[in-house]
Amino acid sequence: MLQSIDTEDLEDSAEEIKKFIDSTDFKLVEAEGDVNMHLEREIDGKLVKVEWQLTSPFDPTADVEGEEGGQEYEATDFCITLENKSGAGVSFYCSTQTGEDHRYVIGNVKSFASKEEKDSVSSYNGPEFEDVDEKLQESFDELLAEAGVNAELCDFIDAMALDKEQREYLRWLENVKDFMEK
Repeated sequence: MLQSIDTEDLEDSAEEIKKFIDSTDFKLVEAEGDVNMHLEREIDGKLVKVEWQLTSPFDPTADVEGEEGGQEYEATDFCITLENKSGAGVSFYCSTQTGEDHRYVIGNVKSFASKEEKDSVSSYNGPEFEDVDEKLQESFDELLAEAGVNAELCDFIDAMALDKEQREYLRWLENVKDFMEK
């Protein structure tokens, strides 16, 4: 069962999404029927790609009998990849988080020397970010800031993840209706 969503929240999300798209040089790539989305742009000869999926408005803390659950923030997982023309680069596996200053947390940082290594499911994903030397953590944070990772981007990812889920749900309802009527 999907949790009902206040249409005012959807309008706010739509405004937030439009505002971000209008003010950034990231290009949004999404396709109807596909749960995946990404933003991309080039900076200093490197491709920056931010990938994430839609998120359900379903509240897993809601009581089985339909009572409202806790209104906790639901994080959105995303991956930021910086790749040079030779195919080498780094991927940051992150999640959005609440807060004003630092709206994301990094889980792992994967480095790769080629496209094949990047795409390999058995390649090393790197250590837990918190286990990395603090100076290297700071350098990674600076690199991500230069690539455009900030609170506005995280707000956009969260808003777009929910908006995309709602659009796909409506599309699903229409497809089911069309199928049932034939």
